[in-house]
Amino acid sequence: MEAEPASQLYAVIEAGEGALGRLEAALSAGPIASVLIVPAAGSMLDAGSARPLVELAQRASAAALLAGDAELARTLRADGVHLDAGRSLADGYRQARGILGNGGIVGVDAGISRHDAMTSAEAGADYIAFGAPPHLKDRDKARARREDLVAWWAEIFEVPCVALDVDTREEADLLSRVGAESPGPKALDMLDLSRPDLDFAALAEGMGVPAARATTADEFVTALERGLAEPGPYLVDAVLPPRL
Repeated sequence: MEAEPASQLYAVIEAGEGALGRLEAALSAGPIASVLIVPAAGSMLDAGSARPLVELAQRASAAALLAGDAELARTLRADGVHLDAGRSLADGYRQARGILGNGGIVGVDAGISRHDAMTSAEAGADYIAFGAPPHLKDRDKARARREDLVAWWAEIFEVPCVALDVDTREEADLLSRVGAESPGPKALDMLDLSRPDLDFAALAEGMGVPAARATTADEFVTALERGLAEPGPYLVDAVLPPRL
């Protein structure tokens, strides 16, 4: 019997003074699948404060996500963007996906809306998040509602689910048991053609189409010239370095 996938850690780091040290300490404490970088209270994310955090997360093999700013995520070559709940969530998702393409992670906080969660997942969101925002005064009620939403989602849907606003280890253990995940390897694998590493040139030749595999710029130029000289179809499998 195949084992159930274990839940993974999704860390939220507030940009600003001391953020780099806090993130470095968190990453050294244990494996973190994803890091969400949010602006400090009353400010906006900018390249200067976000770039070091993105680079540090990626060096630790964590997916680096920016809060709400797909343009900045693309500029910094972050792994994706996280969208907060709101009335314009559907439009925000379409805009973010248009900016990042299918190669970037677009995660969605559905708030308490099951409808928004389902429509976002249907549109192609890479994960759905439910939280217990700190502004809600009845903490027990907020946590119970988040637990209920996470359990409902995990029971029915395959799109990964993230539980936000987790304050204690006990909460994390409980949410892990009911099915919270993170956009770590499971989500990233859906955006990655490298596992398994397919030889598309060999596949093409097996179907009678001449092909070549290029791993350097010189090899690509040679393969392209050869392909242009062919009277029929010719496939060039251009292997790009990671995060290009």
